[in-house]
Amino acid sequence: MNSSERYAVGNVSLLYAMRMLGLFMVLPVFTLYSGELAGATPVLIGVAIGIYGLSQALLQIPFGALSDRFGRKPLMLTGLGLFVMGSLLAAFSESIYLMIAGRFLQGAGAIASVLMAYLADATREDNRSKAMATVGMTIGLSFGVALIAGPILASLGGLYLIFLITAVLGALGMLLVMRMPTIIIQRHRTSRDVAFIKDDLRKVLKDPALLRLDVSVLLLHLSLTMLFVSLPMVLKNQWALPVEDHGWVYLGLMAIGFALMVPGLIYAEKQRQLPLVFRVAVLTLIVGMLVLGLFQASVLISCIALALFFAGFNFMEASLPSMLSRLAPAGQRGTAMGVFASCQFGGAFLGGVLGGVLLNTGRPELAFYAISALACVWFLFTLGMKNPPATQTSVISLRRFTEDQIDGLQESLLAVNGVTDVTLIMEDQLAYLKIDKSRLDRRALDQFTLGSHEA
Repeated sequence: MNSSERYAVGNVSLLYAMRMLGLFMVLPVFTLYSGELAGATPVLIGVAIGIYGLSQALLQIPFGALSDRFGRKPLMLTGLGLFVMGSLLAAFSESIYLMIAGRFLQGAGAIASVLMAYLADATREDNRSKAMATVGMTIGLSFGVALIAGPILASLGGLYLIFLITAVLGALGMLLVMRMPTIIIQRHRTSRDVAFIKDDLRKVLKDPALLRLDVSVLLLHLSLTMLFVSLPMVLKNQWALPVEDHGWVYLGLMAIGFALMVPGLIYAEKQRQLPLVFRVAVLTLIVGMLVLGLFQASVLISCIALALFFAGFNFMEASLPSMLSRLAPAGQRGTAMGVFASCQFGGAFLGGVLGGVLLNTGRPELAFYAISALACVWFLFTLGMKNPPATQTSVISLRRFTEDQIDGLQESLLAVNGVTDVTLIMEDQLAYLKIDKSRLDRRALDQFTLGSHEA
């Protein structure tokens, strides 16, 4: 990457870190401290934990569409402004209902799609995957830091301090956006890569392979949120662990889970056994949560169970976006990503609500059993999963072809060995191809690729 691309990746990664750190810090402690709020019940506490996911799911796609029209930076500033206001409202809330409103407002600053669009505008096609991978690592790092920082900050100043720091992070993010260069939106570079195209929605929703991924990410984040509704109560009541030490337990378990996940990820990619390892990951969730429910009072057995959960979680969190990118139809990756992300945030909302309902019974282990049962259903969804091809996207300009040539162009391209999918976008004068490089007939494709570029 050149210097301007590295600068853009650094800025977007930092914005993600500031925003996600604030959202994640509250996750491991909210259940423990929100009971002090007026009107708080376990169900409403669960709603407050997950409600940000609802506003994210509802507004992420509109934010991305508006940024195509009004520019990336104005929408980033608007979203971060809402995030700051929601954080301040949550910080000064004395009732659970104001807390729910603040959390909803936090999620309403749904700028993830805008940040991805800005990143696509600022990077060349051949560097975009590396740029997005860097952002993904930043999100993972933010999650780990938040699991340590949240309990420590909560022990010093409760939820007030966490939300106040979150507001400060959001304000710093706004200052960073003001300093970022404005990039002229080039529609042909961003509309199909990262933007949601409603005309493509039906095709994306009817694709069984993509539907499996959407269900998977929904259940994955439903499980994570539900876990953190009940798990802090177990650490406090069953383990008698001080709140400020909770973060170190989470970090250690995440690290063990990551170490267990890496060999599986390497094996899945090298041996092209991704569906098999994915099913094993789902099984680790089933076993881990079942064991945790049965032996929650035992610290050692519970740690082993949670390590299994985080191993499966880390593997699927890392592999699902990659699988989506490979399986999305040519020229419709942005729409597929929009549906995928909405399912992800929707899962967080459902997990909070369902976790609160189960916590209301006074038996936190019911949440663990529920996660295990849902994972059993999830396992059935994975049985039809196929190994995604090692494809990349190539974009060909149609401007040099005559109308007669374009009429049969799609069939001609599909006849080239290694070209697996072709989508013609006439209004952009572009053809989007998915290519399996391992069996591509490069000589046959070269006659079509004058002025093309790869993603």
